[in-house]
Amino acid sequence: MRTLRAPKRRIDPKFARFRLEIARSAKHRYGVFALEDIPGGHQVIEYKGKRLSIKQALKLRPPEDSYLAWISGGEYVDARWGGSGAEFMNHSCQPNLMQRHVRGHLLFFSRREIRAGEELTWNYHYPIKLQRIPCTCGARRCRGTLRYVLS
Repeated sequence: MRTLRAPKRRIDPKFARFRLEIARSAKHRYGVFALEDIPGGHQVIEYKGKRLSIKQALKLRPPEDSYLAWISGGEYVDARWGGSGAEFMNHSCQPNLMQRHVRGHLLFFSRREIRAGEELTWNYHYPIKLQRIPCTCGARRCRGTLRYVLS
């Protein structure tokens, strides 16, 4: 049986436009935190990793699929391999980041001003509610569950 390499726990400055760090999070194990104020509407970080086809992505089983994100068309990125650090961002039902798909890249932009010390969050947007996973985001308007696609 092949053992999985533990993901690195640092932000790659090539893909982050602001100073960020990975630290313990009250939401879920680790999170990404701003080390400086980030103005609203600015690109913050790119989600990087090994590119996979939909066929390759569907072969992954938990926990191998933990850092998988959809880019565009039938392409996915697996941030276990060459991730930018964005893979440690946690879900929130009221996130401070929004995702944009730009020419085959998954980019995150600030929805509003983010203060230094604040955790960066995004809405995972699981498309189908087949299995309910409790949400721990703590947002005022939390949905209570994450939507997750069963393979």
